[in-house]
Amino acid sequence: MSKNGKTKRASNTQRIESLPILEPHAAGIDVGSKQHWVCAPTQDGTSREVVAFGATTAELQDLAAWLKARDVASVALESTGVYWIAVAEVLEEQGLEVWLVDTRQLAQVPGRNIKTDPIDCQWIQRLHSYGLLRGAFRPTEVIAQLRTLVRDKAILVAESADWMRRMQKSLDQMNVRVHRAVSDIDGTTGMAIVRAIVQGDRDPENLAKLRDYRCQKTEAQIARELQGHWRADHLFSLQQALKMYDSIAERIAAYDQEIQRQLAHMTPPERSDQTAPPLANANKVRGIKRRGEEQMRQALYRVSGVDATQIDGVGVQTVETVISEYGTDLSQFPTEKHFISHITLAPHMAKSGGKPLPRHKKPHSASTRVGNALRMAALALQHSDTALGAYYRHTAQRRGADIADFASARKIGVLIYRLLRWGQPYIDEGAQAYEKRYQQQQIKRLTAKAKTLGYQLIPATA
Repeated sequence: MSKNGKTKRASNTQRIESLPILEPHAAGIDVGSKQHWVCAPTQDGTSREVVAFGATTAELQDLAAWLKARDVASVALESTGVYWIAVAEVLEEQGLEVWLVDTRQLAQVPGRNIKTDPIDCQWIQRLHSYGLLRGAFRPTEVIAQLRTLVRDKAILVAESADWMRRMQKSLDQMNVRVHRAVSDIDGTTGMAIVRAIVQGDRDPENLAKLRDYRCQKTEAQIARELQGHWRADHLFSLQQALKMYDSIAERIAAYDQEIQRQLAHMTPPERSDQTAPPLANANKVRGIKRRGEEQMRQALYRVSGVDATQIDGVGVQTVETVISEYGTDLSQFPTEKHFISHITLAPHMAKSGGKPLPRHKKPHSASTRVGNALRMAALALQHSDTALGAYYRHTAQRRGADIADFASARKIGVLIYRLLRWGQPYIDEGAQAYEKRYQQQQIKRLTAKAKTLGYQLIPATA
């Protein structure tokens, strides 16, 4: 068995080495935390040499000079943690083309018998010179800077939601049912009540007077929900949670300002004074105004030239996520199917032996961030009186809510791709038009099915 195994590995190595070299000026780097092993052609181009460089910035600049001295034009490196980022940025600054390669690609090609750092860099260089590697999607430097800001802001938004949950917990422990009195504790009325409680007001009647005129419940109904026992420790916890919530809100506002400054820097001069068209959805307009997102919406419109918030279910934060991860130019994805596949919303499921194969994705990659954002946007379609809303409800009725969320997110992704790539405007045909078209499709399928069974479908008389 061992002899056969050695013969098979030798045969695989011979087949790899017999492939034609498509990129003679290619290098490979095995990235590490302390040092990087590099393989590149010699200066005369007759063979290859392997050298180890340290991880400091000065040593990375020496690495770039060493590669340029050997006429290297393209460098492939593994996506190892965050250690590859500094290497890639220094090499790109020196004019070298950098290919970021998924480690799974390297493992799928047979022929590597021993795995060590020096051998790995030779293996990467060999596969890259044969054209067997595929570079991962990487945004431009400007988009990468924007992405850093948006991702950090998203962390603060998640922390803000966590402190909001802690405020609700403190209120529940005192049996002050603010979340029952109003629909959203972080809304106008809910936050006004919480702030009044922290400032010392305990009278349910006074707290109920803070009711916004748009609340469905009366002051008397709200007052009944706000009768608590006001224990001191819970009040203290509520006060501290509110302070943390307000502090994080200030940091989020600072990030918003910096993001808008970055977007203004990216905006073409001819669009610097343009204004996004008004939204047809009055509820979305009120929500954007209440959250203070109108300036961000206008900034995103000017940098992209299109208003993706016109799409039902898509909010300002969704558009912000898409543009910060992929930019406004989606030409790297030839078709909408390529884009949908990259954001992990393709409906195809690989199977083996009749069973679906699990798909493992990095939880914080660009693809899953955008995919999750679109799935959150799809949830807003549940009660929407639009064609997308009708599609969501029909799919949920037939296949379940999870499938409806996934399929609707895919539809939203297609619409965003068409808008950013081709400028195709979004036009809502309405829920009634969708229902009518859906009914016609059902009748057509039933008629065809009846015909195959030897029957004729006849409409019922009035």
